[in-house]
Amino acid sequence: MEEVPQDCPGTGSAQAGRGASCQGCPNQRLCASGAGAAPDPAIEEIKEKMKTVKHKILVLSGKGGVGKSTFSAHLAHGLAEDENTQVALLDIDICGPSIPKIMGLEGEQVHQSGSGWSPVYVEDNLAVMSVGFLLSSPDDAVIWRGPKKNGLIKQFLRDVDWGEIDYLLVDTPPGTSDEHLSVVQYLSGTHIDGAVIITTPQEVSLQDVRKEINFCHKVKLPIVGVVENMSSFICPKCKKESQIFPPTTGGAEAMCQDLKIPLLGKVPLDPQIGKSCDKGQSFFSEAPDSAATLAYRSIIQKIQEFCSPHPSHEEKVISS
Repeated sequence: MEEVPQDCPGTGSAQAGRGASCQGCPNQRLCASGAGAAPDPAIEEIKEKMKTVKHKILVLSGKGGVGKSTFSAHLAHGLAEDENTQVALLDIDICGPSIPKIMGLEGEQVHQSGSGWSPVYVEDNLAVMSVGFLLSSPDDAVIWRGPKKNGLIKQFLRDVDWGEIDYLLVDTPPGTSDEHLSVVQYLSGTHIDGAVIITTPQEVSLQDVRKEINFCHKVKLPIVGVVENMSSFICPKCKKESQIFPPTTGGAEAMCQDLKIPLLGKVPLDPQIGKSCDKGQSFFSEAPDSAATLAYRSIIQKIQEFCSPHPSHEEKVISS
């Protein structure tokens, strides 16, 4: 898989797609479209498609294994508990699509209609799309270079019949590479509410998360806040709290204070979370009184509050 150059000028730069460091990057043409080159027509097409989507939230982390997909699934379940809220969850982790399993949709297939691909529904108000629905077996490996990944992300955003939805949640793979640049660039004609960044408390995770925060700043992606996942473990029998991942440098709280970004909350480890994900069931209904459930609900409320007072992109343009 091609890597984004270390000294990437950023998609908002006049040198985007044109600098010496851009040579060989699979996103070179896409980035250049915002710097004076002929724009990719898909950006305008996606802008038109996204007019029926009120809020768009990306779930990011520089580190793998910190619980992005688990959090994305719980955020989707939590928002969809209000039957009047339409939620869509888009999984752009092309090589490791775990959303179908977590959402209880393994083995489901995508159907095509006159208006595009139809997403798979968990509930009437909760739709899901993932490359996992396009594979003949969940064990199939997706061995693709950057341009093919970018093409599929373009199709997911442009060709899926999302309909009228309140929240589009995008679950991403770890890193700051092809998939992340693609989704931000293809949505550049629309208003993205922001990114929720997931970390665990230890410095080895925070180190990569700082890179992700830097990525957000470079591509001018607002940051909703940081979630510290697997924050601690409370024994269900003795109720003693243990630090499985010791926050040797102060954890997410210290990092957020240092970088002046919001800490949305801390989610403790709970064995039931893993069991619920493996069974494809909502953890909220399985463990409604868990400390993790209460933490999730508090975080979801903060995300809703972040989105609700913001005027639409069109209103911001008019007012400015």
